[in-house]
Amino acid sequence: MADLGKRNRLAIVREATPGCYLDGGDLGEILLPRRYIPENAAPGAVLDVFIYRDSEDRLVATTEVPLAMVGEFALLRVQGVKPGIGAFLDWGLSKDLLLPRREQVSFPREGGLVVVHVFIDEKSDRIVASERIDRWLDLTPATYTAEQPVNLLIARETPLGYSAIIENSHWGLLYDSELAGPLRIGDRLNGFVRTVRPDGKIDLSLDRSGFARIKPLTAQILEALTAAGGTLPFHDKSTPEEIRTAFGVSKKAFKQALGSLYRDRKIVLDSSSITLPGRQ
Repeated sequence: MADLGKRNRLAIVREATPGCYLDGGDLGEILLPRRYIPENAAPGAVLDVFIYRDSEDRLVATTEVPLAMVGEFALLRVQGVKPGIGAFLDWGLSKDLLLPRREQVSFPREGGLVVVHVFIDEKSDRIVASERIDRWLDLTPATYTAEQPVNLLIARETPLGYSAIIENSHWGLLYDSELAGPLRIGDRLNGFVRTVRPDGKIDLSLDRSGFARIKPLTAQILEALTAAGGTLPFHDKSTPEEIRTAFGVSKKAFKQALGSLYRDRKIVLDSSSITLPGRQ
């Protein structure tokens, strides 16, 4: 059976003038318009498609990949606003996604950006968006463990840092004091759970903590040094942004890794670079 608002692997049943029809199981045959049919596709071939409704509420398939599927959150651009109806968002498909007026929290303007959740409206059976983020997050206690890798969507800026949506499920917080620099709303990042507090709030980090963070980073630095011929232009004055871009970690983590390598006499440090021994 095909799932509305999701990617599906469906077989071609037959060809017709407007395109080909796919086996949607209980949903019946679903049209894949001709412009999306892969070259040499024939009846029996299985295609990876996204299922949604067209402007006439008919189920239709596309090989286009949306920026978010049902159950997911994303930062989307406002294509236009129709008073009394809502805003229309670019979600990567030829048909825009409706953000109904009742689901708005801000006042969307054409060209602006909004963080939304994508869901199926029970009354219309249409895929729509909502800015009411809290309504769609999991209210049950989180079962994450310390150091667990997680996917994050930066959704809000707070006085302490940034609120991030964890795995399309829970809120978590990244503290300004532990970041290399500013983040952008809508950024998708790999992070780690630092702790789940007794009140259920979740603290996050973009780096592993302690030895679990340093050991793989020292290996990464040595590999980068070898690939660069023995010298890299990083030092104590390198900016957090430069280090994050080059190694994907905070400056604090980078300096801890350098200290470990220096103590083991695996690198030589000076005011403008780090170098492998014997390469000065």
